[in-house]
Amino acid sequence: MTATFPDPSPAASHSAERPRIGILGMGTYLPTRQRTNDEVAHAAGVSPRWIAERTGVRKRHTAAPDEAASDMAAAAVRSAVAAAGVDMDRLGLLVLATSTPDELGPATACRVQALTKARNAVALDVSAACSGWLFATRVAHDYLSADAGAGYAAVVGVEAYSKFLDPTDRGTAVLFADGAAASVLGPVPTEEGFTDFRLGSDGSLADHVLIPAGGSRAPASADTLADGGHTIRMDGRAVRDFIVEMFPVVVSDCLTRNRLRMDDIDSFVTHQPNPRMLRSVGAALGIPPGRLPIVADEVGNIGAASTPYALAAAAVDGPLRRGDRILLATFGAGMTWGSALLTWSGAPAIRTGPTAGSLERSAR
Repeated sequence: MTATFPDPSPAASHSAERPRIGILGMGTYLPTRQRTNDEVAHAAGVSPRWIAERTGVRKRHTAAPDEAASDMAAAAVRSAVAAAGVDMDRLGLLVLATSTPDELGPATACRVQALTKARNAVALDVSAACSGWLFATRVAHDYLSADAGAGYAAVVGVEAYSKFLDPTDRGTAVLFADGAAASVLGPVPTEEGFTDFRLGSDGSLADHVLIPAGGSRAPASADTLADGGHTIRMDGRAVRDFIVEMFPVVVSDCLTRNRLRMDDIDSFVTHQPNPRMLRSVGAALGIPPGRLPIVADEVGNIGAASTPYALAAAAVDGPLRRGDRILLATFGAGMTWGSALLTWSGAPAIRTGPTAGSLERSAR
């Protein structure tokens, strides 16, 4: 069964009573430790060249043994709040997207709230795998649009995939990695911000990517541990086929719905499942290379953090400029997908890492 959630009509979304909501600041965090293809290849039973040729990934970051998803997310949120120039107490909402929470409960967002001392923020998690940040952004966007007194919202995507990997499984071990990226949402001028969302899911495909054990269907036991049920399982061919099929559909649907052409989009910022695949699909769709930021070659697939990380990287390194029209596109386990249009507000970004003391700040 497939479900899609269209945006309300433009007239309803952008009436005088509803402020335009956009991104005011972004922040990212990468763990200090890096794992190169040489390191990963041996355990996975492949060569470093095989990884580079099949995926395009050159390195990935790995959380420390005592570093949880909430620790990485909190670092990204602090950077995003600093970039936005707002006080942590002004956050009225904190939405966290992840597939690798600290615990099954409570919400990892509550852990981040405590770590950042965002005492006035309502904290909650969204689970939509690699589409999670965009789903969470939709929640935050509508929350702020409906309540002018809500202040600002922090939306963070984070994954600690390394703690759920089988290092001998070449289909997952070479791709998935750790990291976090956050955005602060708030009111922006009427010519900027988000103007369109479209989210979708098809639960009949949920078995394509999952961690099968540890939940209520297969609680942790000696058998689930012995079977490796607490590690990521992925049907790589099925996932690839899904993305190759859905990417042009999601992009075309967004353009058609908004009466736009490819040339009207300044940047296509998307989930980063596999840089080689992304370049191939982008080329087939006719996206000029300079308009499709690709970061997965340096960080791997960081799931719910990948799209906001790519957006923040584009803000730091270019090519994003104020007024640019961005088409966001995501795909994730579930299977889930989504798109949004965003007119860039020139939001500054602070990128933390790959070492704890290293900061990169975009121009305001």
